[in-house]
Amino acid sequence: MLRAGIVGLPNVGKSTLFNALTAQSAALAANYPFATIEPNIGVVPVPDERLEPLAKLVKTDVIVPATIEFVDIAGLVRGASKGEGLGNQFLANIRETDAVIQVVRCFENDEIVHVEGSVNPQRDIETIQIELALADLASVEKRRERATRAAKSGDKTATAEIAVIDKLLVALSDGKPARSVALNEDEREIARTLFLLTTKPTIYAANVDEETLANPEGNAHLRTVSDIAEQEAAESVMISAQIEAELVELAPEERKDYLQSLGIASSGVDELIKSAYRLLGLMSFLTAGEKEVRAWTIKNGTRAPQAAGVIHSDIERGFIRAEIVGYDELLRAKSYAAAREAGVLRLEGKEYVMQEGDVVNFRFNV
Repeated sequence: MLRAGIVGLPNVGKSTLFNALTAQSAALAANYPFATIEPNIGVVPVPDERLEPLAKLVKTDVIVPATIEFVDIAGLVRGASKGEGLGNQFLANIRETDAVIQVVRCFENDEIVHVEGSVNPQRDIETIQIELALADLASVEKRRERATRAAKSGDKTATAEIAVIDKLLVALSDGKPARSVALNEDEREIARTLFLLTTKPTIYAANVDEETLANPEGNAHLRTVSDIAEQEAAESVMISAQIEAELVELAPEERKDYLQSLGIASSGVDELIKSAYRLLGLMSFLTAGEKEVRAWTIKNGTRAPQAAGVIHSDIERGFIRAEIVGYDELLRAKSYAAAREAGVLRLEGKEYVMQEGDVVNFRFNV
């Protein structure tokens, strides 16, 4: 399961957002799974508008969406890389995530004191980046020492590793993330073995007030976050943690009306989850029958047998064919039988690369 860590300085809206995420999932229809594993971990369904129409078509009441795990990580303070505050716990928790969602305060409110005394998104982002970069810097310096000893004995792998580390050291020494360093595919493969914090894919969640939702252009803080994300080739999402917390108090049918009254089309939480999927190169394929309709998460480019393995290893091992129809084609046909007659339901073999929205029935023999 995809795990995303929510990070940020104290009092930027991090926990409010986490509570909104988990409360929203709990408030969804009863057939959506939800679990709070620990007080600071929640499993949230990935929004997928295709599931309910598909469930009606195959006449099932059971819908199982793909899920993402959010971790509310302890607030970071200056010196976290040296163990200040809950620094060691903070860094350890980030290492366990697939992606980082950095909540950045982009609203003014005298009643909510900022830990640095003022609202400054660029400074806040740099504070966290520097702490993570310092932690990575210490890690790669130790790794370079080991690689240097190995290289003296003629280890070519160690020599290649040193070359990559030296490139990373330049950025990390300047407090910049390792992901900002241009590497070729072979170098990226070496960098992945270093398990650096600053290589984690990052989404900047700009936490704004209600006024900004209707007029984003009027918020200079929001523009700052968008510019930083663009420079890093990262994702940025505008979100109001307070509004999201209010949304969960409403019935599902009332939420859309409330969002429209604010001048926005969709929940920031939904956009945040979808951004995490895009950032990590993920997609969903669907299975649909009388028992249930379910979305399954795979990497872009996954072939049919490996997709089958996400359901069960036996299906991958005994894979014969994948019976596939596109979601839109199936809805237009109104049944599997009609889709087969129309020639849009097809059989694909082991080399087939799965596509977003494929509705699949795997044929296998064990």
